[in-house]
Amino acid sequence: MASINRRSFLAGTAATAFASLLRPGGAYAKGAAPTLIRGSKIFDGSSSELMVGMDVLIEDGRFTRIGANLSAPDGAQVIDADGRTLMPGLTDAHWHVMHAHIASMQIFVNDIGYLTLAGAESAEATLMRGFTTIRDAGGPVFGIKKMIDEGRFLGPRIYPSGAYITQTSGHGDFRFPTAMPREQGRALLDGELMAWTAIADGIPEVLRRVRENLMRGATQIKVMAGGGVASLSDPLDVRQYTFEEMKAAVDAAATWNTYVMVHAYSDVAVHGALEAGVQSIEHGQMITEETAALIKEKDAWLSLQPLLNDEDRVPFPEDSFENQKFLEMTAGTEKAYELAKKFDLKVAFGTDLQNGAAIAATQGKALTKLTRWYEPWEVLRMATSANYQLFKMCGQRDPYPGENGVIKQGALADMLLVDGNPLENIQLIADPETNFVVIMKDGVIYKNTLEG
Repeated sequence: MASINRRSFLAGTAATAFASLLRPGGAYAKGAAPTLIRGSKIFDGSSSELMVGMDVLIEDGRFTRIGANLSAPDGAQVIDADGRTLMPGLTDAHWHVMHAHIASMQIFVNDIGYLTLAGAESAEATLMRGFTTIRDAGGPVFGIKKMIDEGRFLGPRIYPSGAYITQTSGHGDFRFPTAMPREQGRALLDGELMAWTAIADGIPEVLRRVRENLMRGATQIKVMAGGGVASLSDPLDVRQYTFEEMKAAVDAAATWNTYVMVHAYSDVAVHGALEAGVQSIEHGQMITEETAALIKEKDAWLSLQPLLNDEDRVPFPEDSFENQKFLEMTAGTEKAYELAKKFDLKVAFGTDLQNGAAIAATQGKALTKLTRWYEPWEVLRMATSANYQLFKMCGQRDPYPGENGVIKQGALADMLLVDGNPLENIQLIADPETNFVVIMKDGVIYKNTLEG
């Protein structure tokens, strides 16, 4: 216990020092001066047409007035949009703050201080790509989230899941085969001590681990329901957790008025999770028509990622087990999106990008790949207002009450000013450094290349 406390203290000290370098002076002060953006085209988060020649007034972190020829309040900062496109901040429904800037194996060879600082670095980069909100799909992100919410780190709003709930041999069991058997009642594994994963077998253990995550502040619960690509031992065809165990997780989340999201590529894993009451299917690339119909019947969400065997793929060794699984999974992506459209499913946009800053930097590019199946305005709606419908399913666990993902009076002021029209040229999203001239979250400007 003493060594754990010392490690936590050192990690906290390092995090505080790093935060002082990131903190923009005065940017988080309550009652900051209002901002008036003049002469913009507006994508409101849901419409197929832009509103033209519009002014937007932001006060106390919200959009308070939208219209033509608005007057600037005393002391307001005025930004001339000059016909650029104003739109809601982007969102990612399946992101891993703690995984994004590191290779997976680094979890096993670095302490929590290093890993937390890497997570803070990834959080800042995510915000500066124009992603103002993410739903974190697993990892010990609560400290970073708190520092961001307190204005001490730069980063997006985070809806955290906490530790992955996994069965023994599941996608979240990080042990090597040589580390078995695990004695009944033995001490927690390193990944469990860091709250990265939680191995739970049987209904009582599942209930306990779900409740621990809720106690830490999880807004939803992440459960591993099927095999994964990057994991060393579990094949894709397996279903993880019995019906009773999965239903226990769903029931425990429901007692806190929130929901379960599950990792599941294979059809059998998705089907089993839906039968147990899961409301958010993560991935789903290998679903069949029958299961797509069941998703529609259950009114569940398909949080699908445009993962393809293309230039942006994770470079697994060609003959590896992981690469075999990757090719099998990505072969189903096209059909999964086609089924989603056929059955008019509620589809969320996420990326699940991991394993280094260069890969994470393609987050906006991943969004543009959806134009293989959707019109640009539909793509942007998915990554703004539609994703927020999913985020808000956490009910009273929501750490950011208020409407978001839209440009409308009274909504939270998360927005981008784009140099161009992304409804005509969606590729603008792929280069945020050049094309996002203003980035705002909660009424605070984090980037403004139009100043001066």
